[in-house]
Amino acid sequence: MVAIRYEDIVKVPKALLHDHLDGGLRPATIVELAAEVGHELPTTDPEALGRWFVEAANSGSLERYLETFAHTVAVMQTAPALRRVARECALDLAADGVVYAEVRFAPEQHLERNLTLDEVVEAVVAGFVEGSAQAAEAGHPIRIGTLLTAMRHAARSQEIAELAVRHRDAGVVGFDIAGAEAGFPPTRHLDAFEYLQRENFHFTIHAGEAFGLPSIWQAIQWCGADRLGHGVRIVDDITPGSPPVLGRLAAYVRDKRIPLELCPSSNVQTGAAPSIAEHPIGLLRDLRFRVTVNTDNRLMSGTSMSREMALLVEAFGYGWKELQWFTINAMKSAFIPFDERLTIIDEVIKPAYAKLIG
Repeated sequence: MVAIRYEDIVKVPKALLHDHLDGGLRPATIVELAAEVGHELPTTDPEALGRWFVEAANSGSLERYLETFAHTVAVMQTAPALRRVARECALDLAADGVVYAEVRFAPEQHLERNLTLDEVVEAVVAGFVEGSAQAAEAGHPIRIGTLLTAMRHAARSQEIAELAVRHRDAGVVGFDIAGAEAGFPPTRHLDAFEYLQRENFHFTIHAGEAFGLPSIWQAIQWCGADRLGHGVRIVDDITPGSPPVLGRLAAYVRDKRIPLELCPSSNVQTGAAPSIAEHPIGLLRDLRFRVTVNTDNRLMSGTSMSREMALLVEAFGYGWKELQWFTINAMKSAFIPFDERLTIIDEVIKPAYAKLIG
């Protein structure tokens, strides 16, 4: 088998379901925006700041990892700043070969300078539209859907769910809850999830990253999640052996084809996986779970979709066939209409990989 080069991975179409807007800023943009609002940073050298984010996130603790967002969120409090960050996000993803992305953010975290929730959403969506148009002009078309996130430790999930439904025909394709899992189970937000189900709206839940099987079980069986944000700890319900034995929850997740939004580098940073080589993605892929590969927070992990795929190629010996499988899994699991998903799979993804697979 011919070795897969990083530059070739960049060129193939990729689909991304789990990417945080406030976790993907350009360091230079943070420096500029921080100067405008008077926010103090660890350093004002963009290159050094980029290194600081990665080092601060390499703690093995989800709680410590989340602390790094204080600096990015601080500079995302005005409509022009939000629009710029979203525009640059679209451009960066498109330049990396991503043809479809769902990017999430928590509107409630961007209200310090008197924006309304609707104004926050409108600014971000406008930035995505602008960035996508610029990317298309540069020969890198990308489709971006927005996910609105509610913070699981707060009490605004119903309000954010209603906000998401209000903007469902203007760029918002789904809902999410995020934040520290321990002590904040998804069942605290049942009203929001029941509302979303009544509205026939899609949602994913951060679960099974730091807290394990109870979090996954609640997200699926109590809350009705369409997808699992991370879900990596489903491996705790699989007994090693030849063949491995699936517990009832793991079997249910696989049987129902519930997508797992795995984020290899991030999972290692937060302690949800010991290393890339030992990441459960290898086992879960072999067992044919609906596995997808994602970036989570490109700034904090110093990563991109191409880098995540390159790490898996190196760790597991994957070829183009496996990378296509991950990509099609993601498109199958996207929150846009079925016919639009199928068009991207049949007209963009499969033709590109067919040239490489032969």
